[in-house]
Amino acid sequence: MTEQEYLSAYDSSQYEKPSVAVDALVITMNEEQQLEILLIKRDAHPFKDKWSLPGSFVGMKESLEEAVARGLKQKVGLENMYLEQLYTFGAVERDPRMRIISIAYMALIPKCKLHIVETSTIALFKVLYTGDNIILKNENLGITIKITDLAFDHENELKTAIERLKGKLDYTDVAFELLSNQNCFTIYELKLIYEAVLNKQLDIGNFRRSFKKKYIDTKKVTETGMESKEFSKKPSATYKIIQ
Repeated sequence: MTEQEYLSAYDSSQYEKPSVAVDALVITMNEEQQLEILLIKRDAHPFKDKWSLPGSFVGMKESLEEAVARGLKQKVGLENMYLEQLYTFGAVERDPRMRIISIAYMALIPKCKLHIVETSTIALFKVLYTGDNIILKNENLGITIKITDLAFDHENELKTAIERLKGKLDYTDVAFELLSNQNCFTIYELKLIYEAVLNKQLDIGNFRRSFKKKYIDTKKVTETGMESKEFSKKPSATYKIIQ
């Protein structure tokens, strides 16, 4: 029997098939240099009226990347942003409707490029730490929710994204994706991004030395010749990423 003959006679109906979905963790930095996450309020069961990550089912003729991009454009009007596959969440009972496996993606974008019109069903929430717990807060809407109140297993997805970001700061340039302007930024602005992700203050002297070793010595960034006071009281040298 040839492979073609085998495939023609193959009966896939003998196996149960799970559904596949994609979720997007749209992460940005607000003007106060705090991490924010984009959430949508569910208007249908299950988890009706709960806040959740934007998600979509994957079509039979689209890739995972196409599915998450489509979902972001359709549900929140976002496109052309940095996307990185985060993790696959496949707990058997993660969705009460049926067996659904979800692949989560991180979508990092600076606030100045995130043109979201907040409503009672689409909003950005600050990621705030209270001891070992995380709360999500939107002051404009007057809403504060515990991370444990998110729909499905989105608590785990958000925690996983934060931990992944923390780890990637050491060995990648992912922090650059949250800069307001990659062609004109200061060491202090980048330090604030690191602090927001790590949830701790960093010594500016140590960070400056680390910046020089990781980015200047490796010729990943270069000085622009200009200065800025946007993130510090004194004029600071600005840098740009070498493409």
